[in-house]
Amino acid sequence: MIRTLLAVLLVCSSTLADAQPEPLRIGFLTVRTGPLAAGGRQMEEGINLFLKERNNTLAGRKVQIFFADTAGQPAQAKSKAQELVERDKVHVIVGPLATFEALAIDDYVLQAKVPLLPPMSAAQNDLAQRKQSDYVIHTYGTAAQAMYPLGDYAATKLGVKRLAMVADDFTYGHEGAAGFQKAFEDAGGHVVQKLWPPLNAPDYGSFIGQLKTNVDGVYAGFAGSNPVRFLRAYREYGIKPTVFGNPTLTDEGILKNMGDEALGVYTASWYAVDHDTPDNHRFVASIRKEYNATPGFYTAATYTSGLWIEQAMELVKGRFENKAAFVKALHDVKLDRGPMGPLRLDEYGKPILNVYIRKVERKNGELVNVTVATYPNVSQFWKYDPKGFIAGPQYSREYPPLRYGEQ
Repeated sequence: MIRTLLAVLLVCSSTLADAQPEPLRIGFLTVRTGPLAAGGRQMEEGINLFLKERNNTLAGRKVQIFFADTAGQPAQAKSKAQELVERDKVHVIVGPLATFEALAIDDYVLQAKVPLLPPMSAAQNDLAQRKQSDYVIHTYGTAAQAMYPLGDYAATKLGVKRLAMVADDFTYGHEGAAGFQKAFEDAGGHVVQKLWPPLNAPDYGSFIGQLKTNVDGVYAGFAGSNPVRFLRAYREYGIKPTVFGNPTLTDEGILKNMGDEALGVYTASWYAVDHDTPDNHRFVASIRKEYNATPGFYTAATYTSGLWIEQAMELVKGRFENKAAFVKALHDVKLDRGPMGPLRLDEYGKPILNVYIRKVERKNGELVNVTVATYPNVSQFWKYDPKGFIAGPQYSREYPPLRYGEQ
């Protein structure tokens, strides 16, 4: 009798164990090696803080996260995405860091039918428009999106008339520069020069030596550790025009390594560390306590990706196994909380959000980005007609063309 009872209990225990719901498995494409590794570290800090605060549980379901290092290389991004899907059986992927990596895994994500939440996206490319995929959900702005307000601000508020451009020679650099140029020239400014250093340029002396100095401003579009090297060389050469740049030029993750060379630099971003809301104050305090660091936009991006997945899980009541419902929920999310401010998707799956214009100042002996203007509800199309925008040429190294180039 006792043996029979024990046998029944063992069977019941085994059945209960087998009945435990599987965890939500999140794949995370990060960068731990190469020139973009600083951003990858921030990405990991954002998602790790989010999951820690939730005790690795969303909508009553446990969460497992699997990290994979792409090294900022498109081919490796694709192979790591395949490993996450086919070996680790992930249900959703966050990342990768760079636009050209996301483009490399677009077709695979569509084939595998695993939702992808890239923290950054290309501006006018097949990833979201001509080949729009239900499985790609952008929770952060496009490369050009934050640059439209900055180009407009430079021309209309600061009176910049003539400007030279220098930016990393890869997709993010091309499209950020394109967005700035488009809005800047539409507001009356003239871009008179474009230079494209390679992403792994050993130094910037030869490019800075070519920069025109009889301009009102210089647009600098750099990522990873490159902003430090560029701005130092820029000041060492004694170049005077005001510098304008993309979110990564003086992002908090890299600003801590800079000195006076960063003072007075204007950038625009989808995140501002001084954004005055209770959610952002709490987020900043938590990151500083956990990592002894000030959060930048990569940190806020993946924390926001966590919020996005959490709300989608709540919409499906934790039942992510219903893939169609889960994917639909990821598109239906509208965030009115979190460190960035309000965030929703347009009909093309790209975010509509605030863009913050910042200027580097020194306060209490520390370099900080100070918000000087906020452009609310900025879409990927800026002020342009969506259908005409999509039908037009894609942003690239050559487009918009250098109409006002000077010898």
